[in-house]
Amino acid sequence: MDSAFVAPPRRDIAAWRTSSVLLHAGVRFPMDCSCRIGYRPRTLREVRERMACARRAGEPFARALVRAEVP
Repeated sequence: MDSAFVAPPRRDIAAWRTSSVLLHAGVRFPMDCSCRIGYRPRTLREVRERMACARRAGEPFARALVRAEVP
């Protein structure tokens, strides 16, 4: 985890699952000088869509998960 990671509320199980998938895939949360970390999926549905696209394209999960649009 990096400095821009914000933990979800304790009882939000879906948000914790989403965070877990992102962290295990190697997605980073860097804080740059403009205070933006870029796109990160917020729901499990978004994660599943991007991971399915990554499997079809043979792309690394970490790269597909930070993409704002699904190809």
